[in-house]
Amino acid sequence: MFDHFDFAALRPPGSLWLSVSLRSAHIIKLANKAIDEVRRGLQRTLDLIGCKAIKGTRYLLLRGKENLTPEQQPTLAEALQWNEPLSQAYYLKEELRELWQQPDHASAASALQAWICKAMSTDLGPMKRLAKTLLSHAKGVLGYFIHPISSGMMEGINNKIGRLTRRAYGYRDTLFLHLRILSLHETQSKMSGL
Repeated sequence: MFDHFDFAALRPPGSLWLSVSLRSAHIIKLANKAIDEVRRGLQRTLDLIGCKAIKGTRYLLLRGKENLTPEQQPTLAEALQWNEPLSQAYYLKEELRELWQQPDHASAASALQAWICKAMSTDLGPMKRLAKTLLSHAKGVLGYFIHPISSGMMEGINNKIGRLTRRAYGYRDTLFLHLRILSLHETQSKMSGL
């Protein structure tokens, strides 16, 4: 699921343990993938009987409930009202998103454990697989509550550097590349010199 490196092999004896925390965005991405699997399976079944009850609800299900417009909310409510498996998967995803609102490690651990138990008690295969994944990576998920550090900004900077080198088809002069990277924050959307 997650690319990781065995830091224990590099750790000098007597040093502090480096804990790895997994970003909430990666966890929610897995939850969205699971809910989409549930929706697709349900849509295949409904297509056989000619029902289009959940057609066009994919992105409504993947968005956070706070990001829905007032026009989208009734459409989502109607789709969830008539489809129990889809409703169950959606509310499990929304409950999982609330995990990162917990005040401390202990309450987050109990909330994660409760969520895993709730997901395992459903008949939804994708949600059960997600629960097993989270159970096996619980230390990394809960690592955020020990060290609340996000790598989102670093990933954004790496994305900008990658975009810079792609747009320039690579740089032959590495010094110029270093200068362009250092000046990235000064340019808005247009990259000068390209």
